[in-house]
Amino acid sequence: MFETFKIYINKEIKIEDAQRHLLFLGYRRVKSVFEEGDFSQHGDTLEVFPINFNLPLRIEWEFEIVKEIYNFDRVLNKKVVDYELLIIIPHFKKNKRYTSDDFPIDVVLQIKKGDYVVHSRYGIGKFLGVTKLKVKDKEGYYFEIEYKNKDKLYVSKEEAHLVQKYSNFSLKKPPLTRLGSKEWIKIKEKVEKGIRDYALQILGVEAQREIIGGFQYSKDDEWQNKFEKDFPYQETEDQITATQEVKLDMESKICMDRIICGDVGYGKTEVAMRAAFKAVNNSKQVAFLVPTTILAYQHYKNLSQRVEDFPFCVEMLSRFRSVSEQKNILKRLGEGKVDIIVGTHRLISEDVCFKELGLLIIDEEHKFGVMHKEKIKELRIGIDVLSLSATPIPRTLYMSLIGLKGISMIKTPPKERIAVKTIISEYKKDIIKKAIVKEMNRGGQVFFIHNRIESIGEIEKILKNLLPKTIKLGVVHGRLSSKVMEKIMLDFIDQKIDCLISTAIVESGIDIPTANTMIINDAYRFGLADLHQLRGRVGRYDKQAYTYLLVPNLKILSSDAKNRLEMIEKFSHLGAGFEVAMSDLELRGAGNILGKQQHGFIWMVGFDLYCRLLKKEIECLREAFKLDVGE
Repeated sequence: MFETFKIYINKEIKIEDAQRHLLFLGYRRVKSVFEEGDFSQHGDTLEVFPINFNLPLRIEWEFEIVKEIYNFDRVLNKKVVDYELLIIIPHFKKNKRYTSDDFPIDVVLQIKKGDYVVHSRYGIGKFLGVTKLKVKDKEGYYFEIEYKNKDKLYVSKEEAHLVQKYSNFSLKKPPLTRLGSKEWIKIKEKVEKGIRDYALQILGVEAQREIIGGFQYSKDDEWQNKFEKDFPYQETEDQITATQEVKLDMESKICMDRIICGDVGYGKTEVAMRAAFKAVNNSKQVAFLVPTTILAYQHYKNLSQRVEDFPFCVEMLSRFRSVSEQKNILKRLGEGKVDIIVGTHRLISEDVCFKELGLLIIDEEHKFGVMHKEKIKELRIGIDVLSLSATPIPRTLYMSLIGLKGISMIKTPPKERIAVKTIISEYKKDIIKKAIVKEMNRGGQVFFIHNRIESIGEIEKILKNLLPKTIKLGVVHGRLSSKVMEKIMLDFIDQKIDCLISTAIVESGIDIPTANTMIINDAYRFGLADLHQLRGRVGRYDKQAYTYLLVPNLKILSSDAKNRLEMIEKFSHLGAGFEVAMSDLELRGAGNILGKQQHGFIWMVGFDLYCRLLKKEIECLREAFKLDVGE
């Protein structure tokens, strides 16, 4: 276990000693904290940006006692989350790698009073807070955890790393473990035994990938360098790192299976485009699979523009193409005359054939249905696969932890990006009018989201009567013909439409710089992740953007609906996608995310410990296989 810096609220520690700890862990003292690894002192407040956080932290002292620990949104100057304990990990060198055995998934423990926790040795209990105790004439701070029959366990700071917040993505509460019995040992043994077959299955898939092997791409050449230099924005460090990791995968002999995780608008698509160019530059075809027709169109247009100086052909397969156009595209695709094909689920139909498919890019795979996912599995065999996700789910996390899937995190927002201001309001016409007119007055555009096709026409009538006649409205939804939908979207992109009234069809990927106000009607009907994705359509550049969450009546909303709205307002800081995804799972329950049996094991020990046990089992089996074959 590497060195860490543990700090508790109400604990006595000199601010100078805290700074020495941070310096020892490789952190830099600066005037103002801007990036991971920075820290600075301002009076009795220490600001630090741990490497595993999306936002910096403030630690506030009163004399020599730590009184508050919280992270904050610098743009909004707003407190986001309070902590009772932090475990700050070292500022790693880039070539340093640690395994999941070194620290929990959630390294900095975000545990509140009343939360269920898992102690890896003693089992599931309820966290009662941090308390001061005198043990062997020495005072110290301890975690107080309540177990079955009101028994208490006090965990010292030296063993705090053995405690994780309990998560099972289910609404069902876990039973507390009985201390002083063999109950927890038996539970762990049952889980370890139960995951063995699953671990063998995972190793079988991994072995298949190694046996089949993959195409080994060449190193970058002048064309690749030119393509990347044509990117009109400054790459973030995370984008550069993710691109390098993807290229290393592609240049190896084993098929790539990597996911790029990054919040909405953080530049995942550019990493995917560079991978696509590398593939076609090596005479391979690329399939770019996306969940919506509108997103397919946007990717198609962007890719076409980016490769216009190169002899590569980009096509699109979706409802925006007529039957005859689709036939022609499919014919050319089979002949190898189409290099990059962007499409919706139409791309995985039986009549789609490739001459030399080398790379499959999947945008938000969890948005595809069960049947589509089965087709995607068939398509993946023997080729490189790159997935993109703004809200990573536990399936993705555990696959990366056990080494079955590579993962690259893009946590740094683009320069000058400003967090979107999120406002919860009851449906009032004067608020709607004021929000839209305000955006028009600064030369912008507005999304008005109404997710019911049957009544979207009524919303159009209301807005026509409410707004000045100079404001041009457009309506788009999934039942429109492809030609009509295409024209409306083009008119909005070209600023011929000021306010686009739409269903959630615009949720993924639409990138319109001048659209910086979004109004979501009946926002209580959406899940957290959906609201976050929708909000991501605005505020993608350097203008302050606004999202209004409208509800009929705040007083009559269910507690679940209120929680969702409060959380989306709370998680309005830059890079909140991961927190949103996890909170959405906690609120709604994830159902059978890993298969019925595996979900049962997760419920028994919690997600974090399940991942550790599964990883340990896989590593043991790997070692056993090596011994069997005499390696």
